[in-house]
Amino acid sequence: MSNNESLAARAERAAQIVRQPELYKVCEGCESIVVRDAITCPNCHGYRFDSEPVRVRSQAEILGKRLPTSVPPGELL
Repeated sequence: MSNNESLAARAERAAQIVRQPELYKVCEGCESIVVRDAITCPNCHGYRFDSEPVRVRSQAEILGKRLPTSVPPGELL
């Protein structure tokens, strides 16, 4: 998948999240967006989340405009 295709896919996913922010929450550890039912973050295994719709929308808009990045495990400690 090219960078343009990846950005387009992320933008579409972000738009879905912005339309229904109540279904998601933002991980306070790595700032990933996860489904509201998640107990821990699948990326960093964090367990603190912000489920405020304004925060979810804001983070979705940020993530929808950039390529995916990974967080090195050492930075999560």
